[in-house]
Formats: sequence, structure tokens, C-alpha cells
Amino acid sequence: MAELTDILAWGPADIGALPYEQARAALDVVVTALEDGDIPLEELMHLWEVGERLANACEALLTRAQERLDAATAPEA
Repeated sequence: MAELTDILAWGPADIGALPYEQARAALDVVVTALEDGDIPLEELMHLWEVGERLANACEALLTRAQERLDAATAPEA
């Protein structure tokens, strides 16, 4: 699992390249850090932004997986 300091250094391309399981684990790390609340405001805002990117990446991966499942189980025309 990635450390918080590593996660904070990830850019959008890094996050976009993560498989779902890694993105979800990183999001869990971010949420835990946000819930702890002992973070200066500027770092907190950056952490929130990274968390949003991770959440969006997870959602996109799940959407693509659902689309694949729907295509695989669709009746043939």
C-alpha cells in the first residue's frame, strides 16, 4: 500500500494509470488522513483534491467494468 507522502506526489496521469484496487486503497489512506484532521489547511486542501481525483478514477474504472459486463451479457441481435 502506498504511503500518504507518495500519494500526495501523484499527478493526474499517475492516478489515471492505477488499477482499481490500488486507487481504492490510496483513497482509503486519504480518507483516513482527512478524518484524523491534524493537517494544516493548505495540505488538507491538496489532500482533498487528490482524494477527488482518486474517487473519480475509481468511479471511471467501475463504470468501464460495468459497461464490459453489460456488453458481455447483452443478448445478440
